Amino acid sequence: MNNKFDALKDDDSGDHDQNEENSTQKDGEKEKTERDKNQSSGKRKAVVPGPAEHPLQYNYTFWYSRRTPGRPTSSQSYEQNIKQIGTFASVEQFWKFYSHMVRPGDLTGHSDFHLFKEGIKPMWEDDANKNGGKWIIRLRKGLASRCWENLILAMLGEQFMVGEEICGAVVSVRFQEDIISIWNKTASDQATTARIRDTLRRVLNLPPNTIMEYKTHTDSIKAWEEFHGLVNSSGR
Repeated sequence: MNNKFDALKDDDSGDHDQNEENSTQKDGEKEKTERDKNQSSGKRKAVVPGPAEHPLQYNYTFWYSRRTPGRPTSSQSYEQNIKQIGTFASVEQFWKFYSHMVRPGDLTGHSDFHLFKEGIKPMWEDDANKNGGKWIIRLRKGLASRCWENLILAMLGEQFMVGEEICGAVVSVRFQEDIISIWNKTASDQATTARIRDTLRRVLNLPPNTIMEYKTHTDSIKAWEEFHGLVNSSGR
């Protein structure tokens, strides 16, 4: 799959003369104004596969977040801190985003990439997530980039075979370790969570002794509130 779509990787290098740059800047400002108008009026254009592209079963959105470790994060400030990178509807559109993104192993500090189905925010309180949970795998440094790519390709390719249960995936870069997780809608569905666990082991080629933890979002919220003494907090 990767090799098949290598040709889609765009080359952004190239020289432009000053007139072209000025013209492009003006065009960009006009486009931004139009885009802001559309977004403010709720008329955001739907993302659809292009002609001859390979459609995915669901549209997905990339998000990015970064924060100062140790600083308490309320639900509101966390929501303001997550930045939407873009939404895609086809294999080709995915590779155009992904080929230009920094790999998790090259991120620094307290950073996260999130890939969720379009319309689902990467927050515990989102309607699609509030009754769910996540499988968590802690990785030693150096493994995050490969595991993240294998995980999201499996998710986009519907390899988990659990219907609409999958909400999204997260890779969290920390100072001493990295963490990947996959979120699902229904924490109480043990058959589904077991199937997700087994598929994770397979697609990531994890050793049998790898520790995997399942945590409900309700428990995550309670633990965060107790630790920080905050109400309605949402920390990651």
